[in-house]
Amino acid sequence: MISVVIPVYKKTDQFLKSLSNNFVFFKDCQVIVVNDDPTASLVSTLASFRPLTLLENRTNLGFAGAANAGVAKATNPYVVLLNSDVFLTDGSFQKALRLFKKKATLFAVAFAQKEKDGRLVGKNRVFWARGLMHHEQAPNILPGPTAWAEGGAMMFDRIKFQKLGGFDSLFSPFYWEDIDLSYRAWKAKYEVLFEPAITVGHHHETTIGSLFSREEIKTISFRNGFLFIRKNITSPRLLTAYYFYLLPNLLYYGLLKRETAFIRGFFAAIKKNNFIRRAAHTGKADEEILRMF
Repeated sequence: MISVVIPVYKKTDQFLKSLSNNFVFFKDCQVIVVNDDPTASLVSTLASFRPLTLLENRTNLGFAGAANAGVAKATNPYVVLLNSDVFLTDGSFQKALRLFKKKATLFAVAFAQKEKDGRLVGKNRVFWARGLMHHEQAPNILPGPTAWAEGGAMMFDRIKFQKLGGFDSLFSPFYWEDIDLSYRAWKAKYEVLFEPAITVGHHHETTIGSLFSREEIKTISFRNGFLFIRKNITSPRLLTAYYFYLLPNLLYYGLLKRETAFIRGFFAAIKKNNFIRRAAHTGKADEEILRMF
């Protein structure tokens, strides 16, 4: 019933440690590892893990592209997508199957994630303010709707994933691709739920933070926030607010807060305008989604 997809980029020692811990919980699951580092093969490294399907990308595709490649090889109706540094403590992810059986409109189930300090995170909200889409952790970790299921700790319906077109590589190498996917799911009148009874260990940003500078990470995040708006927001009222606040926002972040990553992110997004696949004006309205959170 379940295929497990794990994209991997460098940090092989950390990945092997988590895989060695997790593999016992994957009994009866199809396991697919996607190596997104074309400079280093994992064939011999993973030889002892059986059964396992290994895909080795010839070029680096980023998280979105690597995840899509893994899902394309999945044969089961439900897919668990895990970051390479996620640790399982049990097989509780199987509990998500009951939720899918209860709700025909369910697209994804987000898992609770335990941080290094013991905090549980994984339930999220989005909100609109001063012409921009913002995202943050939800104020509680109770079961229920979440704005998005985080790409490194979730289960989703494979057929719905394919209908939605999967993750958009527009956001590569990372950030916002899972928000974008879940937002498109909400617009298509699917549901995304958070289930705290399924808990995994995941220390956020440890992998990305070791491979990219803080400034690079912030620039990519701001860039992808602009791309998200240009791609997904169809509400005339929200788009008017976006353009109305655009110059004030650039001045505020660039001059007053000296947030140069915001300015660089904006111009980096402009360079990608021709690659944006605009959302259709159908399904659930932007305001309706925002009111939920």
